Order: sequence, then C-alpha cells, then structure tokens
Amino acid sequence: MTTICVIGSVSMDLVVTTDIRPVVGETVLGNSFQTVPGGKGANQAVAASRLGADVFILGITGNDSYGESILKNLENNGVHTDYMEKADNTKSGTAHIILSEGDNSIIVVKGANDHVTPDYVLGATEILKKADIVLIQQEIPEETVQYTIDHCEKLKIPVLLNPAPARQVAEEIIEKATYLTPNEYEASVLLNGRTEEEALKAYPNKLLITKGKNGVRYHNGIEEKQFPSFPVKAVDSTGAGDTFNAALAIALAEKMKMEDALLFANRAASLSVLKFGAQGGMPTRAEVDSALRQ
Repeated sequence: MTTICVIGSVSMDLVVTTDIRPVVGETVLGNSFQTVPGGKGANQAVAASRLGADVFILGITGNDSYGESILKNLENNGVHTDYMEKADNTKSGTAHIILSEGDNSIIVVKGANDHVTPDYVLGATEILKKADIVLIQQEIPEETVQYTIDHCEKLKIPVLLNPAPARQVAEEIIEKATYLTPNEYEASVLLNGRTEEEALKAYPNKLLITKGKNGVRYHNGIEEKQFPSFPVKAVDSTGAGDTFNAALAIALAEKMKMEDALLFANRAASLSVLKFGAQGGMPTRAEVDSALRQ
C-alpha cells in the first residue's frame, strides 16, 4: 500500500448555493447553506485515503467545535491523525464558498492553519521518512512550505507541491519540488513573467498546469502535450483540484508513467464533481478503476 503524508490546511467549509453570483454592492437570495469539512490539506488526505493510500496528515485545528468535527471526519475517512494538534486561543480555519453557475468562489480564513510551523513539521520527521510521497499546498505559512521541501530533499522523499492559493514562490522551491501542479491563474503568478511554453519546457514531467475542463498541459521532455479531461455535468467543482492532486500523488508513488498517472488523476477528478461538497463526491479506487475500464 502506498503511504502518503499530507501537510496542509484543515478547515470547515461554509457553503452557499445561489443561482446568481452577486457583484459588488449587490444582495441576492441563496438556495441553500451547509457546513462541511474542508481545507486543501484535509481534502487531499480524504481523497487519497478513499483512493486506497495509507494516509497521514499534519495539520492543526482550533480548540473549538469545528476542530472536533474536522478531526472526527478525517478519522471516519481512514486518515491517520496521530500527528495532528490543537492550537489554544485560535479558531479553526474556515473557507467561505459561493457555488453558482457551475463554478465556485472561495474566501479562506486560515485561523489555526497559521500554526503549521517548520518546528511542527520537524517534529513529524519519523512519519515523513515512511512516506512514498509528501503532498503539500499553500494554505499554510510560506516558510513552512519552503522548510518542508528542503527537509524532504535531504530525506530523499519526493514532494508534490500544489501551489494554491496563488502566491509568489521562491525559485529555490520550484527547483527543489519534485512536482508542481498550478492551475492557469496560479501558474501566471508562479512563473514570474515566463510564458507557459517556456516554463513547461524548462520543467519537463515536473510542471503540470491544470486547465479545468481542458485537462492538463505539460512537457514530456520531447514535446509539449495537452492531456484531455473527461466531460461530465458538474454538480460541485469545489474538490476537483484536490482530488486530482491526491490521485496524481498516488499514481506517481506507484511509479505509473506520467500519461497513465494523468489519466488516473483526471478520471478521479471528473468523478469528484458529481456530488455536493469538496469531499462529498471524492471517489474510491474501485470507482475510478471501473470508470477507466468503461
């Protein structure tokens, strides 16, 4: 079984659905409201667990009711929470999500996720050493992302950095990360003035730019390729990127060829949007394998 360590945010998602996305100064009526566990770290951990990996998560909640729900949800989904901690006098992270017109808008309040520090990661070195791959995102402090990538390089552990939400990233991080998976907007921030063509050629089989419905763009060392997605009628796209990253991490840890890994990740992501909630539609390994055989 593949062992994955996820380092990242754990939050509660506050989700509103509406037929009309409000503009500045406008009030509209919504259709529904729900609270569901989320955070990119938690989402990717749950997705990886459902896809059959043995998953450990490093994350910090507040000492509040949201934190209790986040922890219980991870455990119910088979994610090991042995290394998780609670931050006193700090609220758990939240994400405020508007679902409208087949897409989403999100505001993240990091809360306790800002307590995911380099020292906290250092304290979990024992489990990092057992991981086949480490999966990390950017809803935690920048210095922690950089430290983790440096630390894993010394331990010779591959790291998949999902650079979301978008922010400038030091060139050293780009060089040392084993895999990078920005979406189009994140890539425009990450690449610091370089075109996608230039960056893809510079980082073959490493830089994988996701294009939503248009699939994934990457360079295989010989030529640039656009790997297609699977067309589906989306109910909620919130967790698609997290499912893609978890599935890709598993596939790469299993030593799949890049095209096979992207096929697997795209199929998993396409299934994830068929139900409500970032985690609600995340598929099992059996469901993905069955869909790929169709």
